[in-house]
Amino acid sequence: MTTAKPLDLPPGTTTEAQHKATFFRQSGWMMMATVGSGVMMMLVHVYSKYIPEDEYSAVGTLIQLLNWMMIPAIGLQTVFAQQTSAAVTPAQQRQLAGTFHAVLRLTFVIWLVMLGVALGFQGALLKAMKIHNPAALWVTLVVGWMMLWQPIFQGLLQGRQNFLWLGWVAVFNAFGRVVIAGIIVVVFHGWAAGIMTGALIGLVALVASAGWQNRDLFTAPRERFAAREWLGRVVPLTLGCGASQFLFSADMFVVQDHFDNTGPYVLGMTLARAIVLFTAPLVAVMFPKIVRSLAHGQKSNLLLLTCLGTGALAVGAAVALPLVSPLLIKAISTQANLAILPLIPLFAWAMVPLAMANVLLNNLMARSRFTGVPAMVLVAVFYWLGLQRFHGSFDMVARTMGGFNLLFLLVCVVFTWEPWARRTPARA
Repeated sequence: MTTAKPLDLPPGTTTEAQHKATFFRQSGWMMMATVGSGVMMMLVHVYSKYIPEDEYSAVGTLIQLLNWMMIPAIGLQTVFAQQTSAAVTPAQQRQLAGTFHAVLRLTFVIWLVMLGVALGFQGALLKAMKIHNPAALWVTLVVGWMMLWQPIFQGLLQGRQNFLWLGWVAVFNAFGRVVIAGIIVVVFHGWAAGIMTGALIGLVALVASAGWQNRDLFTAPRERFAAREWLGRVVPLTLGCGASQFLFSADMFVVQDHFDNTGPYVLGMTLARAIVLFTAPLVAVMFPKIVRSLAHGQKSNLLLLTCLGTGALAVGAAVALPLVSPLLIKAISTQANLAILPLIPLFAWAMVPLAMANVLLNNLMARSRFTGVPAMVLVAVFYWLGLQRFHGSFDMVARTMGGFNLLFLLVCVVFTWEPWARRTPARA
């Protein structure tokens, strides 16, 4: 009697071991690219030694303003990754091309509206964010345009599982920010406006590189944009992912509004937010693979693998951050910011639940299971109300954020594994 060997498989068949190997290889590359670009992004904080404290605080607030400007486009990377992964027939590929062209135009119009509103209320914005140079706001608004297009092209790369270039465009973005911002700040004394100009040039490099990798879509045959069907996916995706983004960034607006010296908080929380960004590559690799598995009617254990990997990385980073943060702060910032060191452990552990929640959130979004989105939005709303009440100290703000991040994780757990969630039909 002969025994079948692992090689006795139909042509083109991929074993479970090969799936896992591919997942970890691609995750490993994305991790290296994310860490590399993250390190370069952190080097931007070196320029805090060359600019006034209020200008450095303004940079932190402008970055969070960009996060808010991104909310209309947050679901775009996810929805384009989902649609691209599921485009396995010529008709679906034509629909993808039509969607691509229509959304590029739509996001540009949205940006024009935001630009008009921001310029109309320029005085109030400058006062609320304590920004002295209007040019910093103007450059930031142009950065917002590139950030609205960034998720479109990154979603295409992610959906095509072109993780090589998905990683490289992040590196190009970070390199442009660090080098160009450094020249403007150190040589030309550009301060906050100079740092944001560096961010603009980095994002232009990202959009141009990612656009070149997807250049076939500019000339590909396309069908009429199915706006209603597309909005049916993008609205809940935007709300769900937007709730996560809001939890990630809303604290800075409250801190900037209620505290005079926010530099230490900006730096400490930037280090802590890196935990979420550090674990994001695993989620980025998981998402299109789940969508593709659904499109082909295959089962996958990627959710479990991603949960385990993300949990190990997030906990490890939370343990390590208090140990390395003194060296990091001394290397990239001023002695005054060392005052935040006692709060670094709290900052770090406040981010761990959000890192884990993003895994479950992306699994739900990949499967088009949107029943939990209203609850996620409610968490974000009550988080904002909580910040209005509990902002007496940096410690209180961080504890409020950590508590609502944990609540957000519990909501994602409930809608991932509760019986009614399992009965909800999953759409590819």
